[in-house]
Amino acid sequence: MVVERVIVLEHRQVAGGWTNAEAVGRLQLLLTADERKVLRGSRRTRCGRALLLQLPRDGALQPGDLLLDGLRHLQVEVIAAPERLLRVQAASPLELLQAAYHLGNRHVPLEVHEQELLLLEDAVLAVMLKSRGLQLTACERPFVPDAGAYGAIHSHPHAHASA
Repeated sequence: MVVERVIVLEHRQVAGGWTNAEAVGRLQLLLTADERKVLRGSRRTRCGRALLLQLPRDGALQPGDLLLDGLRHLQVEVIAAPERLLRVQAASPLELLQAAYHLGNRHVPLEVHEQELLLLEDAVLAVMLKSRGLQLTACERPFVPDAGAYGAIHSHPHAHASA
């Protein structure tokens, strides 16, 4: 019987930071936007290696972040997994801005672009957006929602009232 060694990841290097030249390998960890918020627990790399995340709780992981083992020899790159999304487009910038306002008022994670909004597929929100005359298209792609005013995806601003 072969027992697979679980790789424990304890350190995080944000995207664009240094990389350890002594690292012996790099694996990839495919995560959805929701999964990138969870910094503790079991995961599997893209190639199936078992991981245990024990990362400091300092904000959601971002695509490109490097996770490192205790000795900083093994690097695991965070990759945004494709997700089922709705692409929202409008006839005018004002209509798109109004859509962003109404979605933000509902605390909906959004990826904001100049000509479109992206959100996780949701039938109820699709009906609301269509009733406002917006064009919706289903797509599947990596989802990287805006971190918001407090720098992390959260459900209620009062959680950071002391900041």
